[in-house]
Amino acid sequence: MTTDVRVRQARAADAPVLARLRWAFKQEDHEGDPSAPVRSVRQAEQWLQERLAGGSWLAWVAESGGEICGHVFLHLVERVPDPYEDNTPVGYVTNFYVVPGHRNRGLGAALLEAVQQHARGRPMDVLIVWPSERSVPLYRRAGFQPSADLLEAR
Repeated sequence: MTTDVRVRQARAADAPVLARLRWAFKQEDHEGDPSAPVRSVRQAEQWLQERLAGGSWLAWVAESGGEICGHVFLHLVERVPDPYEDNTPVGYVTNFYVVPGHRNRGLGAALLEAVQQHARGRPMDVLIVWPSERSVPLYRRAGFQPSADLLEAR
């Protein structure tokens, strides 16, 4: 891992950078699809700022040279109270991105470790993720395993 990298919890003030990185992330997913976005980066910035300020979403950023070059988000999904079991929340890991020039240097592993460390210190049932094919090896190295407990409908 690069020595000039610092991982910290994101703040609402990081929303403008996080929104721009989100747009870069999704454009990369669409392989440069030139179609016009249906919402502005400003809308994403506002959404992120509100969620981070309100605490309904948490995020961690990786900084190198004082600039944010990666992020990962965590949303706690509340569960309905149960008379026989704990109803600790489920942690949904998403929006995990490292800018191309900083990949394969340990930033992703450091970001994931920050999320897992946070989860270990709180009552949380499980961390879940819908990984991209490219990210599966990273998640597997961090201890994520396939689950037979989840079904989905589309």
